[in-house]
Amino acid sequence: MFKTKAESEEFLQGFLPLLQETPDDREAVLCVPFTDLNVLSRNLHGSRTRLGAQNVHWEETGAYTGEISPLMLCEIGVRYVIIGHSERRQYFGETDQTVNLRLKAAQKYAMTPILCVGETKQQRDAGETESIITNQINKALIEVDQNNLVIAYEPIWAIGTGDTCESTEANRVIGLIRSLLSNKNVSIQYGGSVKPNNIDDIMAQPEIDGALVGGASLEFQSFARIVNFKS
Repeated sequence: MFKTKAESEEFLQGFLPLLQETPDDREAVLCVPFTDLNVLSRNLHGSRTRLGAQNVHWEETGAYTGEISPLMLCEIGVRYVIIGHSERRQYFGETDQTVNLRLKAAQKYAMTPILCVGETKQQRDAGETESIITNQINKALIEVDQNNLVIAYEPIWAIGTGDTCESTEANRVIGLIRSLLSNKNVSIQYGGSVKPNNIDDIMAQPEIDGALVGGASLEFQSFARIVNFKS
């Protein structure tokens, strides 16, 4: 819940020029608040940076005050949508079942969902990481097309806490996630206190295909450095 429309335009003016030398095989996606989608859709036209939303409802229309439908997102050129982010699960009652419904709705309208999974510190300390992740993946992906999907592993205990999951451990868990998929080529990201000073190490791991970036994406130079990680 950051950036007004004016602040988003200012961000883009600094950010887009820094991506001119970004390798062609990388894709940057800005998943912004709903009020910023229109202005970014106009300003990203013709650029390599894609537009994403932070949530989507599973119905096209209806009495769901405060939600947004896939029709509304498609109309303004949204290509990606985050689903099941830990904050949605923690603060707004998101469940594996509603995550599944949202995933299928996004795919029905040709958007690529970014499915977030991850464990709490309490679950990790109890040795439940593998079972929690497996359960989340299995329930979320019922009848979901794995050919149009991104998954983000975000250990909840490492989000906004300054505690970063060791890159080798993130790699291990992402390897577990990949082993649960029928499509082994699904892009799997790591998210959890990703910063300019740790992105190179994160992206050096063989199982990690990308990064879901939170706080470090709010400043354009910081986020551009992450996009332009040194491989």
